Amino acid sequence: MMCFAVAVAGCGKKEPPAADGGAPAKKKLRFAVIPKALDITVFNYAKVGAEREAARLGDVEVLWNAPASADQLKQKEILESYITQRVDGIAISALNGDFLTDTINRAIDAGIPVVTWDSDAPKSRRMAFYGVDDFKSGQIMGEQAVKMLGGNGKVAIITSFGATNLQLRLDGVKDVLAKSPGMQIVEVYDIKEDALRCGEIISTGTRRYPDLGAWISVGGWPVFTRNALAAVDPSKTKVISFDTNPPAPDLLKDGKVQVLLGQKYFGWGSETVRLLHDIKNGRMPPSPMIDSGVDVVTKDNVDAYVEQWNKLVAGK
Repeated sequence: MMCFAVAVAGCGKKEPPAADGGAPAKKKLRFAVIPKALDITVFNYAKVGAEREAARLGDVEVLWNAPASADQLKQKEILESYITQRVDGIAISALNGDFLTDTINRAIDAGIPVVTWDSDAPKSRRMAFYGVDDFKSGQIMGEQAVKMLGGNGKVAIITSFGATNLQLRLDGVKDVLAKSPGMQIVEVYDIKEDALRCGEIISTGTRRYPDLGAWISVGGWPVFTRNALAAVDPSKTKVISFDTNPPAPDLLKDGKVQVLLGQKYFGWGSETVRLLHDIKNGRMPPSPMIDSGVDVVTKDNVDAYVEQWNKLVAGK
């Protein structure tokens, strides 16, 4: 641990003197923040959060990069490039935690603190994870489905295999539904983190199972666009989905979705930048697992949620 502490502290390097001979200019800490992919729009809020926190701290530069679309090999290559560049810290949402474990450990061995957000790499030596309790969130989704269908109905689930957070949510859904004999999971669809495929999957599933009681999506793909749920008849089939960023609240108000689960999107960036800054200044995370909490949004509280969301967007 001593070697790591020395590396984090910067090995006692002196800052270069200012051009006017005054106090030396303080070098900014370079923190790489890596989402799963650049085309997953929900991560744009994490970028805003990270940059806001960097501006507040004053001595941090955010390096934002990820694969253009979900590609675990390219994400690993980006992570490796930041290790080579000797950045001061890394915050990453892992497309596949197991796949990145060795690389994350190499960063730690090189003296670069790593925290994860949104999707963890729990087998690695990352220093902290910030995000929702995914298993409990999945249980909430399962409970909502049981409640809406009266404990009796067919359910189709949308996920993306490989990501730790999505697997835990899927496990939570299955845990609850298994306790209700009248609930039947007819199919689990792998969307491969491709929101453009969502409408096609839902249309295909709706035709295949005309008596489907509910769609459960452990990611926000059905609500990232306005037309992915076009094939769903709300009077017959209910929709429970992760994510609450626009246009999701409008879809809920229109009755296309019944329950949304929201995350701390801006916090993905701001909290992980703050964690890395604390580590660089000798303050370790309070816990390796930092539960951000999850927001359950329904027609009863959607207006209040939107009001709060608008304040976050405005930086209030």
